[in-house]
Amino acid sequence: MRASFLAICLGLYGLPALAQFTDSTRHHLRLQASGNLNRAKNITSYLFANEGRFSLRSRKTTLNTMAAWVYGELGSTLTNNDLITTVDFNIYPDTAGLYYWGLANYTTSYSLRIRNQLQSGVGVAYNFFNKPNAWLNLSEGILYETSSLITGNNYFDTYQTVRNSLRLSYKFLVKETISFSGMHFLQNAFNNRNDYIIRSVSNFGVKINKWITLGTMLTYNQLKRTGAQNLLFTYGLTAERYF
Repeated sequence: MRASFLAICLGLYGLPALAQFTDSTRHHLRLQASGNLNRAKNITSYLFANEGRFSLRSRKTTLNTMAAWVYGELGSTLTNNDLITTVDFNIYPDTAGLYYWGLANYTTSYSLRIRNQLQSGVGVAYNFFNKPNAWLNLSEGILYETSSLITGNNYFDTYQTVRNSLRLSYKFLVKETISFSGMHFLQNAFNNRNDYIIRSVSNFGVKINKWITLGTMLTYNQLKRTGAQNLLFTYGLTAERYF
């Protein structure tokens, strides 16, 4: 549990802010701790998922720093030790709804057989809705990727590629208490149609006070090149503050 708490303090990851920046709020902090535990007669399994995000916004730009760590064991067998960190920025022109983005992303994942993966790229995004109770966004861009993977028979696969990155994001609030949100990626390599990455995160939350939300999270990842995938269902608390 100590390692899980440390990741909460250091990790910064989350969904984009939902139209709650104002002229007087320039910072957004979001910390999320979730997991599950199953103890039977002969075996114990557990999973910790810790996420967070810090955002800094000016009138024309937003800078986001993000990270997430997932750790799990089944009995004495390691199932997950997955870390992802991201730094990204948005630039908002005068065109309503349209903006430009850039990012750098690092991933290492035991469950997906990723030793190291670095992605960087740029693109455009469009907000179809950007209101206090409804946010819907579609993003398209180009990513350069360099990776070291573990494929069949424990073969080390080191390569570089260029990917198309398509992302759908949304968040909806009901009576400022119940929230539904998600972020879903499809990243296809241009030179190989059988080389693609799917990432999907869906959240459901119930706000219990001004800053704290009790919720569940469903996460699915698939990396076609290694043939690995995972499906995680966790529940826990999210702390969020604008200042």
